[in-house]
Amino acid sequence: MSYPPDPNNPYSQQPPAPGYGYPQQAPPPAPGYGYPQQAPPPAPGYGAPGGYGIPPQPGPYGNAAQVQQFYAGWGSRVVARIIDAFTIFLIPTVLLNIGYFKMISDTVNSIGAGHIDPVTGEYVAATTTTSSGGGGGLLLGLGALLYVGALLLLAYLQGVKGQSLGQRAVNIRLVREADGQPMGFGMAFVRQICHVVDGFCCVGYLWPLWDAKKQTFADKIMSTVVVKAA
Repeated sequence: MSYPPDPNNPYSQQPPAPGYGYPQQAPPPAPGYGYPQQAPPPAPGYGAPGGYGIPPQPGPYGNAAQVQQFYAGWGSRVVARIIDAFTIFLIPTVLLNIGYFKMISDTVNSIGAGHIDPVTGEYVAATTTTSSGGGGGLLLGLGALLYVGALLLLAYLQGVKGQSLGQRAVNIRLVREADGQPMGFGMAFVRQICHVVDGFCCVGYLWPLWDAKKQTFADKIMSTVVVKAA
């Protein structure tokens, strides 16, 4: 039999049983939908490296999305070619032009040295050349030989070293599109020959102005790109 608690005896007081008004410690939340979760990484899209539209590309310039920002501009390529023209190709070009105009001059002088036969009234061409005869052909041949040597030197610098004198001055490089490495001496020489295609109305040389990879026709044939040097 229980007795009601005595209000004058503090020891007879019993703590009230926990009920709705008694503060209770909330149990720790079980891991589930309300527990902080780490967000999954977003799936690669069409513009992201490694996404559907841009496969990874090996080499020192990373994937294709990263290579895009390393393409050399058209202006840099023009300046590099001008520097090469005034260094590697200066002497051969001067000799070729002097020899060409001298051959024309020798031919004109030879024709002018003829005379009219007083008996028949016919024009008789000169049988001997002028004193300067043969000089134009010699200069033309020497210039052509040095020009071929200049092409070989340029192929070595671009194919093996990756940069010509002009390209080094403006800090750009010629590399294979597949792996970003120099293309080698032989392929670089073939690329020089392919510039003949660029020379038709200079369309190929102007093509990098609107091309996505800033390639000339020779670049497209040989699968090369010109990029900014790292």
